[in-house]
Amino acid sequence: MKTVRGLCGLCASGCGVLISLENDRIKRITPDKTHPTGTCCARGAHVPDVVYSPDRLLYPLKRKDERGSGSFERIGWDEALDSIADNLKSIAARFGPESVCMYTGTGTFEPSLWEQLSPAGTRETSAWDLLFPFGSPNTTGAGSICYASHGIIAPVTTYGVYEIDTFADIDQSDLIVVWGDNPTADSPPVNMKKIARARRKGARVIVIDPRRTDTARVTGAKWIGIRPGTDGALALGMLRVIIEENLYDREFVEKWTVGFEDLVRYIDAFSPERVEQITSVPAEDVRKTARAIAQAKGASMLSYSGLEYSNSGTQAIRATLILWALTGNLDVPGGKVIKRVEDVFQVNRKRRLKPPAGIDPVGKDRYPLYHLYRKEAHAMELPRAILQSDPYPIRAMFVAGASILTGYPDPDLWRRCFRSLDFMAVTDRFMTGDAHYADIVLPATTHFERESYMVYDRFVRLRERVIEPLGEARSDWQIVRGIAERLGYGHLYPSTEREMIEWALDGTELDSETLRRHPEGIQLAEPKRQYRKWELGLLREDGKPGFETPSGKFEIASKTLERHGYNPLPVYKEPEEGPVSTRELAKEFPLVFNSGARNRFFYNSRYHNIPSLVKRFPLPTVTMNTADAEARDIRSGDEVWVVSPRGRVRYVAEVTEDIFAGAIEASGHGGSPIASREWRECNMNTLTDHNNRDPLSGLPVYKALLCNVVKTNGKN
Repeated sequence: MKTVRGLCGLCASGCGVLISLENDRIKRITPDKTHPTGTCCARGAHVPDVVYSPDRLLYPLKRKDERGSGSFERIGWDEALDSIADNLKSIAARFGPESVCMYTGTGTFEPSLWEQLSPAGTRETSAWDLLFPFGSPNTTGAGSICYASHGIIAPVTTYGVYEIDTFADIDQSDLIVVWGDNPTADSPPVNMKKIARARRKGARVIVIDPRRTDTARVTGAKWIGIRPGTDGALALGMLRVIIEENLYDREFVEKWTVGFEDLVRYIDAFSPERVEQITSVPAEDVRKTARAIAQAKGASMLSYSGLEYSNSGTQAIRATLILWALTGNLDVPGGKVIKRVEDVFQVNRKRRLKPPAGIDPVGKDRYPLYHLYRKEAHAMELPRAILQSDPYPIRAMFVAGASILTGYPDPDLWRRCFRSLDFMAVTDRFMTGDAHYADIVLPATTHFERESYMVYDRFVRLRERVIEPLGEARSDWQIVRGIAERLGYGHLYPSTEREMIEWALDGTELDSETLRRHPEGIQLAEPKRQYRKWELGLLREDGKPGFETPSGKFEIASKTLERHGYNPLPVYKEPEEGPVSTRELAKEFPLVFNSGARNRFFYNSRYHNIPSLVKRFPLPTVTMNTADAEARDIRSGDEVWVVSPRGRVRYVAEVTEDIFAGAIEASGHGGSPIASREWRECNMNTLTDHNNRDPLSGLPVYKALLCNVVKTNGKN
């Protein structure tokens, strides 16, 4: 048995770990306390079970029977790659190269891939440029259903900063607000350690969520239960309080914002009493929370997808950002701090490719903001192109590290799409539902079986190969290069992983040889922290004071939104399907459906086939309030149907006071064909609506629909 320092390979976070090896096999991993993110999550503790699972894809496969049958035969790599290239060329000859689409999911989330393969001119996307030289603009990925509102559209249209270029300064906070997030399930869960330290120093914690989450329980937080989908109204109500009570940063408003007077007029309708009617948050809690945020020396906010998945998701996030800025908690110690370019080691991205000119990707017409910042197609619009040839036909797909059937609303719609394609290829580590419809399936390595690099702000480290690839699995880089070579432009991509690392470091202050001499990583000098950077000319490319926005100011009223035909203010929109908007429907489906929360033991739809992890969370659950359960004669442990206007799914009830009365939380991400039976039969997207979306980002509404819960009584 030997132990080596390395990086965990189950997700893109690259946590520092000590890896115990026996006969060149991973036996276990434990946290490496010398690493900036030296931790090991609940999934990491089961690394050997994942890496050596009998379900791993180890050889290229070719479909034998009809699509969806899951019947394949083993073939060689040359035959597999030749088949992909030949089919793409044939389809392009008939329908044009734009008829071929690339989709990447969380299985491809690895820094080198999204930094070196994303479209030129983008700050952040996981989509690959592999098909750009082929002539297709249609690359897309998981950003179509997650993160784009929270991480890109809302912050950039408000103050010109990407979420990735900020951090919550928890260590210096005296108030921590967790809003639509659950740090106990983060990958990695490093923020929980920070919150614990801050609590010991006296910081308060407020959790705004329909559920009293693990984070709320562990930290002893003040829990503010809220009706799903109404967060924007709560933020606007708190803004009214801080403005009426003169608790806002008047100098910031006068010097650095546009749209303040318009906001004042708009929020007149959001008195705390009115907000209570909308959100069910007591009016006094609206006032107290607003005052607490405004009076904090430094209030940090942890927020994520809990705010994205409603009809006003993007605008709700904008409202929270405006609340933080106006209360003086933007870019101050303990608040929401903005990073400078020099605060993070910058890899070389100059070799990224531009999309082909002359044809727009699918979805640009309906979601121009998404395309503006990501330069890619919008996957929610692919069914329109596949089934209706609108705006033109999509006839082939290459899906990498994704499970569209478990991640997107209406899996039956996507099954129809996959059956309609002329050709489909999938690359993954495990057999997915999407792969069942593929003509060719390629086996990809885990991150333990490849070389790459990791950047943690100013700490840089190589990701070294820990074990040799299992079977005939190849890294994503090898797969990209193999396809590109057969399409005639292999020279545009690195020939090896080591060459890719050289690409990334070219022209930087580091080189690969230096990193290889320091396998523990290199901590580069950190610049002195500076705050309120808009006053110092540190946020704009031209070096002038202000923000990187059209007006040069913090845009309460966004000129970018206005230019694209949207309301420039952070307007609140009542959920389109809900107890207020659709009262008749709510008589049959009286509960608010909320789903998609992270789980500590699984990673989206991954690992439901790993017995040791399934044992930790064996059954998909639906959490419901005690009052709602009693009204239906339901007790914890009962089998129930969660029923929506679109279908029904079997769950096990979990009855508690720790959820908003009138709402439920259903386990998400089930439906994988290799999952345990209970998880395989539980695809929550049978209940969601493909057409119900945030109009700005196009993200689907996963957390503000209608449903009911009824006992199964043992019936199918």
